[in-house]
Amino acid sequence: MAIQFAKADASMTDRSSSDRTTHFGFQTVSEAEKAGRVAEVFHSVASKYDLMNDLMSGGIHRLWKRFTIELSGVRPGNRVLDIAGGTGDLTRKFSRLVGPTGEVVLADINASMLKVGRDRLLDKGVAGNVRFVQADAEKLPFPDNHFDCITIAFGLRNVTHKEEAITSMLRVLKPGGRLLVLEFSKPGNELLSKAYDQYSFTMLPLMGRMITGDAESYRYLAESIRMHPDQETLKGMMEEAGFARVTYHNMTGGIVALHRGIKP
Repeated sequence: MAIQFAKADASMTDRSSSDRTTHFGFQTVSEAEKAGRVAEVFHSVASKYDLMNDLMSGGIHRLWKRFTIELSGVRPGNRVLDIAGGTGDLTRKFSRLVGPTGEVVLADINASMLKVGRDRLLDKGVAGNVRFVQADAEKLPFPDNHFDCITIAFGLRNVTHKEEAITSMLRVLKPGGRLLVLEFSKPGNELLSKAYDQYSFTMLPLMGRMITGDAESYRYLAESIRMHPDQETLKGMMEEAGFARVTYHNMTGGIVALHRGIKP
């Protein structure tokens, strides 16, 4: 099954972005440079992405994703967009839920991640109702009012202009459609927060070096988690974009939060 290419490659950025700065982990870089460096991170880790997720979370990421599926309200015949869908964990489950009359679009800006996801889903026999699109979350190449549900799991923190991405998601949702953002967040307990910092900045790069031969990419991932908006800030961003009835659920002490908003 072919991958559909939209104006999406991380290196395809507006020239004016070279004059604006943003964060790449704890570093301040030009927006154009960030796009390329994020792409390099995921090109590097794509082949071992699922293995590293299991090792880093002790397998708990599967429970976080299961709760996302349960809260999505997806049913037969629905059209679902899985942004930053990577290796296809959520897409696979949504494919079963929407059935032959529905459709799931697995979208990712990174060609390496998208290829791994496509190959993995095809190997598991998931094909007929799934489409693969390389797309930028800030400029989604889909019609207005098109999807019943959109998910983005562990991808929003890598987006340069988060507000633009959230607005783009709102545009392509149908009225009454749901956006679910599953992302690392801020632990509410100070002791847990300190322990989590210690784990993130020592163990993640160590595991990255041992498993993928790339410590720097996992150091960036740890830094990007710390730079991501906290629960209340992200809730406010979704409301500002136009989402209604925005709520969030903390999991594992707030290490991860699932935000849910409805398009009026």
